Parts: sequence; C-alpha cells; structure tokens
Amino acid sequence: MAKKKKTIPAPNHANQDKPATLKDLLNAEVLNKLKAQADQLKEIEEKQKEVARKQAEEERKAEQKQRENDFEYLLNNSSLDWEKYK
Repeated sequence: MAKKKKTIPAPNHANQDKPATLKDLLNAEVLNKLKAQADQLKEIEEKQKEVARKQAEEERKAEQKQRENDFEYLLNNSSLDWEKYK
C-alpha cells in the first residue's frame, strides 16, 4: 500500500489575513530613499510642465503680436458693423 503524505501546517502569523506587502518587506531606510526619489521626480516633472507652459504662452503672444501687424488678418477678423462705431 502507498503511504499517505503528511501535510505540514502553516505557521501561525499575526497578519495571516493580509499578505505581506513590499512596504512591510523593505527596510525603513530604503523606503525613505524611495520616497525622497519619488518626490524629487515629481518636482522635476512639475518644473518641466511649467517651462513648457511658459514657452507655449510666449509663442502665443508672439503669434498674436505678429497677427496684429498683418492688415489682411485684421480686415478678415474685424467686425463689419461700422454703424456701432459712429
């Protein structure tokens, strides 16, 4: 006859309901370094977005200034109701 294999019971843990997370497994020092790096990357991304926004705004202003000097653009986009300016 074949022998039945005995099952080894799992050790009792206090947090057996929840699986171990990466945060629980990492050292506190490593976790702090990762948080600092994430904050630094967010700051860099925000600065890049701000620079891109300012550059786009400057381009819009330059284009508008160029259009204001173009007589054909002003003529095509002006109101043709001259009576209200009397």
